Amino acid sequence: QVQLVESGGGLVQAGDSLRLSCAVSGRGNYHMGWFRQAPGKEREYLASITWSGYTTYYANSVKGRFTISRDNAKNTVYLQMNSLKPEDTAVYYCAATTLWNPGQMGQEELYPYWGQGTQVTVSS
Repeated sequence: QVQLVESGGGLVQAGDSLRLSCAVSGRGNYHMGWFRQAPGKEREYLASITWSGYTTYYANSVKGRFTISRDNAKNTVYLQMNSLKPEDTAVYYCAATTLWNPGQMGQEELYPYWGQGTQVTVSS
């Protein structure tokens, strides 16, 4: 069983940067993903990274602004978010999976483990 705990959310202004962290505990090697859910909208895929950290995928909506990374020595996965916009306001979730299916990493069903989420609010 793996447990995920997100942190680093908060209230920022448009144009600011923020780095989210996801602490991973439990046995096993997991590929990780970040998702977000804005009020009244469906959960949206953002990015994913392999266990090794060598391969990453991004949604087109955040490519070039967001960067996913991990430090396995610290059991932590990060999401660096730059040039934040009001439309980035959402609850951000990290998720874990043992499956790596290129082209399918944006599917929520691939991830059996989820954190509780951290709120990010971007003011204009």
